[in-house]
Amino acid sequence: MQGPFHLEWACVNLMRFNKTKCKVLHLGRGNPQHRYRLGDEWVESSPAKEDSGVLVDEKLDVSRQCALEAQKANRISGCIKRSVASRSREVTLPFYSALVRPHLEYCVQLWSPHYKKDMGLLKQVQRRAMKMVRGLEHLSYEDAKKFFTLRVVRHWNRLPRGVVDPPSLVVLKVTLDGPLSNLI
Repeated sequence: MQGPFHLEWACVNLMRFNKTKCKVLHLGRGNPQHRYRLGDEWVESSPAKEDSGVLVDEKLDVSRQCALEAQKANRISGCIKRSVASRSREVTLPFYSALVRPHLEYCVQLWSPHYKKDMGLLKQVQRRAMKMVRGLEHLSYEDAKKFFTLRVVRHWNRLPRGVVDPPSLVVLKVTLDGPLSNLI
């Protein structure tokens, strides 16, 4: 990945690199940690890099990502708790689903937490959110998780076959609008 080849490719394809945003992230034990250039300039090395909202460090440790997402989700849960007077499912669950859950699930397949402390932190956030919903405040984490999952599965299974198995993303978007508007 030395500079001249990639700069040539970039010029041919009319692509420009923002050199200030380029960083080298060395992964793995025994990595020789070579230095790289972009044209005449050396690219700075970094112990961690965020890309598309996912923090990746040189050890592929996701603890910092879990902590950041839990912090964001907790902050939003607190805002919901202070701002929304009703604790009914009909009012609170849409707020949770739209504002809190995305932080706990965004790219989770990539940063999938595997340490007990990280999973515990994320469970704690979900428990806090569940305590805001009347009728769920006394459920165990596992039972409440089943409640959320069963709600989604039930709606998914009710969708028409053409919506569930569309020939393209465009068709999915068009055909999903009708059934989604019926849920609201």
